[in-house]
Amino acid sequence: MAFLRSISRPDVTPMVLGNGVYLRNPQLGDYEAWAELRERSRTFLTPWEPIWAPDDLTRTAYRRRLRRYQREIREDHAYPFFIFHEEDHVLLGGCTLSGVQRGVQQSCMLGYWAGECHAGRGYVTSAVRALIPFVFEELKLHRLQAACLPENERSRAVLRKCGFTEEGIARGYLRINGAWRDHAVFAILRDDPRK
Repeated sequence: MAFLRSISRPDVTPMVLGNGVYLRNPQLGDYEAWAELRERSRTFLTPWEPIWAPDDLTRTAYRRRLRRYQREIREDHAYPFFIFHEEDHVLLGGCTLSGVQRGVQQSCMLGYWAGECHAGRGYVTSAVRALIPFVFEELKLHRLQAACLPENERSRAVLRKCGFTEEGIARGYLRINGAWRDHAVFAILRDDPRK
C-alpha cells in the first residue's frame, strides 16, 4: 500500500492510495464540496450520526474543525481523511481514525461516512481497505476497532468485506441522533488475514 507524503509537517498525514479512491487530510479548499455533500446527504446521514450543531456546515465551524484536526494529528490522537474518487477527484465521504491509544493497547477507532449519492458503490470499502495498512504499517498499531448500529447492514457489510471480526454488542455505546444506542463492535488485528 502506498502512502504519499507531499509535505513534511507534523499536522499533515500522508495521502493514502486505494482501489479507485485516495484519502487525504481535509483542507480549507474542500469546504464548499464538503458542505454541499453533507447538506445534500443530511436526511440520509441523520439516523447514523450524532446530532449536528446548528452551525455545523458554516465556514467558521469548518475552520474550527480543521484546527482541531491539525492539533489531533500533531498530538497523535486522531487522523481524519476525506475520500476522493481517483479519476475526477470528487469528494465521496470521509474516514477518521480516532482515540489512538499507545502504550500496552496500541489501538484506534475507525469511523466513516459517504455522501448519499456515493453510498453502496464500494468507495467506503476501498477506503477502509486502504487505511488498514496505514494503521498497522505507518501508525504501527496492533488493533483497529469499528462500531456501527446493529441495523446498519451497509456498514456491517463494509467491515466484514475488509476482514473485521464482529466481537459483540456494546450497550449504550454512542449518542446517535439524540439517543444512546447499542453498537455492534468489530475489530481487526495486525496479524489477522487481509481480504
